[in-house]
Amino acid sequence: MPKRTYQPKKHYRKRVHGWRIRRRSAGGRRVLKNRQQKGRKRITPS
Repeated sequence: MPKRTYQPKKHYRKRVHGWRIRRRSAGGRRVLKNRQQKGRKRITPS
C-alpha cells in the first residue's frame, strides 16, 4: 500500500503559501484581495 501524499511541514507551508510569498507577486496579491473580499477568516494558511 502506498504512503499518503500529504506529509505536513511547517517550513514548506509558510514558504509556499505564506503571507510574504503571496505579497511578492501580482497573482499572490490578487489571491489575498479576493480572499479578503470574500470574508475568509484566514487569508493565508500560515
